[in-house]
Amino acid sequence: MRKSACFTGHRSFTGDTTNLETRLYDILKRAIIKMSVTDFYCGGALGWDELAALTVLKLREVYPQIKLHLILPCSNEEQTAKWTKEQKAEFYRILGLADSVEYTSEHYYNGCMKVRNDRLVELADFCFCFWDTNRQRSGTAQTVRMAQRKKIMIVNFFRTL
Repeated sequence: MRKSACFTGHRSFTGDTTNLETRLYDILKRAIIKMSVTDFYCGGALGWDELAALTVLKLREVYPQIKLHLILPCSNEEQTAKWTKEQKAEFYRILGLADSVEYTSEHYYNGCMKVRNDRLVELADFCFCFWDTNRQRSGTAQTVRMAQRKKIMIVNFFRTL
């Protein structure tokens, strides 16, 4: 039986992320092999979402049965409006490599990120997050609470880098 996972996490990291990338790759590999996770849902934000999407794409080279699905809160132009040229280029590269793209809204509005986060959790059997539990008023905290209410397994990768 096919299983799915979503990602939620903070947009910024401090320190070297090499260890985090390695841990994420190893855990996702185990999820693919041992728990039959084939579908990965990502929100397309900077930071954790970007790292997660790139890791899934890397794993897809070894496990071609897995799929990367982007669940985006609004149009590409509005989502990336304040991003650098380099950040936009990486976003569009990931967008082009994704197996599917779903938009939860045509335009940005106050609350569109929550709708996107709700959709991510709705589609998932597992939640892989990068959540600093001291940040209770973040979108990541809100998404983790959604996953807790759904009673799906949550794996938190946060620790001091």
